[in-house]
Amino acid sequence: MARAGFTMIISENCNQIKQETTLTIRIVIHSSMASIEEELPAPNSNSTDKLIPSFDEMIENSLRNFGWSGMVQCILVSIAMYFDAQQSFIAIYTDDYPTWHCTNLTSCTSHSDICNIPKSSWAWDGPSSKTIISQFGLECASNFITGLPQSCFFIGCLLGSFLLATLADTSLGRKNMIIVSCLSMSIASMVIVFATNVWIYSGFKFLIGFWRSSIGTCALVLLTEKVSTEWRFTVGIVEYFCFTLGYMALPGLAYLNRNSSWKYLYVWTSIPAICYSFIAYIFVTESPRWLLMQGREKEAMAMLEEVYWVENGANLTEGLLNVPAAKQKASIFQLYSSIAELFERSWARKRILAIMVLGLGIGMVYFGMPLAVGNLGFNIYLAVVFNALMEIPSCVATYFLENYKRKPSILAFSAASGVCCILSVLGGSGLQVTKVGLSLVAFFSAVTAYNVFLIYIIELFPTRVRNTTTSLVRQAIVVGNIFTPFFISAGRKNDVFSYGVFGVVIMSSCLTLIWLPETIGMVLCDTMDQQEKKDNTLV
Repeated sequence: MARAGFTMIISENCNQIKQETTLTIRIVIHSSMASIEEELPAPNSNSTDKLIPSFDEMIENSLRNFGWSGMVQCILVSIAMYFDAQQSFIAIYTDDYPTWHCTNLTSCTSHSDICNIPKSSWAWDGPSSKTIISQFGLECASNFITGLPQSCFFIGCLLGSFLLATLADTSLGRKNMIIVSCLSMSIASMVIVFATNVWIYSGFKFLIGFWRSSIGTCALVLLTEKVSTEWRFTVGIVEYFCFTLGYMALPGLAYLNRNSSWKYLYVWTSIPAICYSFIAYIFVTESPRWLLMQGREKEAMAMLEEVYWVENGANLTEGLLNVPAAKQKASIFQLYSSIAELFERSWARKRILAIMVLGLGIGMVYFGMPLAVGNLGFNIYLAVVFNALMEIPSCVATYFLENYKRKPSILAFSAASGVCCILSVLGGSGLQVTKVGLSLVAFFSAVTAYNVFLIYIIELFPTRVRNTTTSLVRQAIVVGNIFTPFFISAGRKNDVFSYGVFGVVIMSSCLTLIWLPETIGMVLCDTMDQQEKKDNTLV
């Protein structure tokens, strides 16, 4: 009897507890839903209130821990830019006009035009194979012929950017695209030594440019997608610094081979790049953002879970289940679907066109001025060293510009570069020291604007089309540089056609900044819808 009474009491208590628990759960759920409704803005509202934590923010938080492993990955990826720089500027030495001397003083003087005197009355300083000009007999060729190889290089960059760019967004990914591009570029650079005339040489330069085109784009995108917002500028500067090291090492290699054929310079810059490609294949990891967009959650989880689990428990696991997969099939139309997705939205079309025009102006000066150092009448080895040294303070300046707005920074340095380019033309040939100084300031300003500009591109577009848009902008840069070699050839007689054109173009292109938004401190988005929603909340 006592046991029955005791059982009844327990049963009544359990029922009461169950009712109270159910009521409590309902209250909590109701309160949570009300809280969420209050935090979410109305569909047509321009409220800037903080949204509930999104998957973008979860990924952002998971990437905040940038330790030694992150730095090693950053350096491994950035080394690709070392070899990219050497192939970009190797023509400074391989395509240069070598010096010559008279062998018959009766029909030749130091001021003679070698095109108007007998071939037997003069000779090249050093071996006749020192550059392609001397080996292929191009000393009296037109500006079109002498500028053709480097122009073909940029045409290759243009076509490569278009054909290879979206592969990094779809089937191959960032890591594989870097490796394929670097290895193929190096092999083409090795084979170019078998060129027997300027036409074959130009064809190989086209192939080098074609494969080189994706290295800079994929490296920067891969680096920035593997870190959080506060580390974005840091990894970008590491990439720029590696590019600078490659540029600075080039005159040293050229000087050591100054009495040898131009072919050796291609060989000594290609072998290390081939070795790097195999090392990168083993040790470099893919972008977690790209893996998620491809529906490869398990691989992305392996990279993110360890850091994020400590702070937010199972939130990352639950968030991965809601990631919109973007797996692509092998169809050629689907491989390039990111371009169609980009241009089907009006805001994206305006943004990409504006940033492409801006890139054309900045890029023409950034790549054109190093190639034009031979027009300064200065020692070509020291001139390249001085130009390369300008990249170091530029990297430092870029680092301190991290917390400054992107648009004013780009505008200020682009304008400074343009003004100095024009002043160097007005100074004339009589003030060589002043001219060289102005060209260095112009290059420093252009490099700084270019560095900030590259980060700016990354922040303007979501992961889904980021590599594609960055490549489209680089294509615009290449379009301007296709004509740069011809301007430089014409500039040997009149600086207006080289430095004058550079100054006008870079200042004019800055007008497009009016149609571009500010991106400082913005978290990277993954899809076009997320980017559009975030832009609307900032209006």
